[in-house]
Amino acid sequence: MTQRLYIDVHVVQTVPPANLNRDDQGNPKEATYGGVRRSRVSSQAWKRASRRHFDAQAPEPDRATRTKRITNELSTRISQNTGLDREDAGRIATCLLAQLGLSQGKKAGDTAYLLFYGNAQLDAVAALVTDRATDLAALDEKALAEAVKELPVAESFTTGHPVGVALFGRMVADIPKLNVDAAVQVAHAISTHETQLEFDYFTAVDDQNEQDETGAGMIGTIGFNSATLYRYATVGFAQLTDNLGGDTEAALDALDRFVDSFALSAPTGYQNSFAHRTRPSLVAVIVRTDQPVNLVSAFEEPVAAEAGIQANSARRLAEEHITATQVWGDTPLYGAASHTFTTGEARAKDTAETLTQAFGEPVAFADLRTTLRARITTALGERA
Repeated sequence: MTQRLYIDVHVVQTVPPANLNRDDQGNPKEATYGGVRRSRVSSQAWKRASRRHFDAQAPEPDRATRTKRITNELSTRISQNTGLDREDAGRIATCLLAQLGLSQGKKAGDTAYLLFYGNAQLDAVAALVTDRATDLAALDEKALAEAVKELPVAESFTTGHPVGVALFGRMVADIPKLNVDAAVQVAHAISTHETQLEFDYFTAVDDQNEQDETGAGMIGTIGFNSATLYRYATVGFAQLTDNLGGDTEAALDALDRFVDSFALSAPTGYQNSFAHRTRPSLVAVIVRTDQPVNLVSAFEEPVAAEAGIQANSARRLAEEHITATQVWGDTPLYGAASHTFTTGEARAKDTAETLTQAFGEPVAFADLRTTLRARITTALGERA
């Protein structure tokens, strides 16, 4: 599939005091944009949150795993399939994976880097030796390597990608044949306004203190901030379809799962201390046939730090989209939004009206996903 078709996803979401994604000092990540410091959540953090969200709703074989311990994972499968002890299963697993030429890590059995694969793909590699595992286990190392060297191990990792690998791709620098081009780009989320880093100084009391004992059992600090975030991701539908073997229906399913999980997931940093899970106040999707367009320029001038930041942020985003389409002559194939702003609320009235001007009447999130799929299906049919 070579046609250009991009699905941009724009989210405005407010989080309370939190530390979703920490830096090397343990504080919330930040970035300077528009001349002021902003709260930031890395793209890697939200990709992982999205992946774990949609994997949690999938059967185990359809999930993806990213690990250095692939040899151990393969050994477990071989042992379970054949009844071999762990040592023999490990010898066979090592010889099978040796075909790939993976760089070895410092710890015995680990690879030097995280490898991203589908659970079903590793199941397929284990199945290559199920019928002859006992005979293979009886061979010495040299004979074992010779016996498995022609088995299609690499091929098992180049087809049948799970949704996670098809969406986010796989990069193995020293083994290009294992690379999968990503179909999704995710921007670092940044606050639409200036933020200040704050610290929670906390103490914990020893429950077994004697009555006359004072003082804390421990003390500490956690850095945090609160922010209304602009989040953006784009899906290249042609690449996604190619990654899924040309299966359009599978690509539509994967797109739907990504939109759902990107909108509703959140990184889990310090979640037990801050309970920061919220829902977006706005999710907008725009289908384009020219190029992806990040609308972060709406917030180059930071939203004023006063009540109504999320409504002002959503209005700014809608205005930026309207301006961009007028100036550049953009004609998106489809646009729609789900949001929480209503004309009946004085503070949000202008925002609701501007959002309607930009994306049409608001729809429930489930309807947005359904309609998005239908419109893409129609577009693909018209191109065929």
